[in-house]
Amino acid sequence: MTNHPNRGKRTAASNPKPEEIKAAREAAKMTQTEAARVVYATLSAWARWEGGQRRMHPAVWELWRQKVAGSRY
Repeated sequence: MTNHPNRGKRTAASNPKPEEIKAAREAAKMTQTEAARVVYATLSAWARWEGGQRRMHPAVWELWRQKVAGSRY
């Protein structure tokens, strides 16, 4: 399944790195709870994304960027 968007080389539609997720949230001056609510996720899911225990789906990252970051990330 090399054509799966979550595998292989990084493209525009790839999973963000944990550091990117945390930096975006901090730049938005939000807590993890507030950030999770924006993308309809749980606090534990957001914490796992930032901690590197779980990969954020590219669609969730895109939603975050559109709603909060204005696509500057």
